[in-house]
Amino acid sequence: MGADRSNLSRRALEAFALEEFKSGRIIKPALRRLLAFGTRYELDEFLKSHEAYEDCTMEDLERELEGLKRLGI
Repeated sequence: MGADRSNLSRRALEAFALEEFKSGRIIKPALRRLLAFGTRYELDEFLKSHEAYEDCTMEDLERELEGLKRLGI
């Protein structure tokens, strides 16, 4: 019974955390700490598996492009 309760608690935490992320009330670093992921790659995989993606604006894309240009890519 303890393992079931622990699993349910984890799933509830993940569901809550996902909703907070999707609504913009929590950012990735805080989400990573809340869910105790060791790396951002673990968090990215978790978000991908739940089809939860960050919104990306045109300004974000332009900044990324400028950064790549500065790097010669």
